[in-house]
Amino acid sequence: MLYYKIMNEDQAVSALSALAHTQRLRVFRALVVAGSEGLTPSVLADQLDVARNTLSFHLKELAHAGLVSIEQQGRNLIYRAEYGHMNGLIGYLTEHCCEGGICEVSESSRCAC
Repeated sequence: MLYYKIMNEDQAVSALSALAHTQRLRVFRALVVAGSEGLTPSVLADQLDVARNTLSFHLKELAHAGLVSIEQQGRNLIYRAEYGHMNGLIGYLTEHCCEGGICEVSESSRCAC
């Protein structure tokens, strides 16, 4: 059973591009740590000490890349990490590693097949 969405190259580039910014990476990491409960923008802004309008821009970029989902709960928006998409990105990056063998990181930080 697949626990992630199979990505194509364009989706992987979009996700990597979204994560290639310090603040967006911090936001995404905070949402991963928050788990399935997610966080509101105001809680995220307070946790990360970032202006809310700046945070809104970063959340929009992460959502556009498919890395976060947004749910309306009453008057609040709840943002959650999209674990399937995150796992899809990891899967995409490791798909051809070690020519289909099991990849293990050796002490020299190389793929040891």
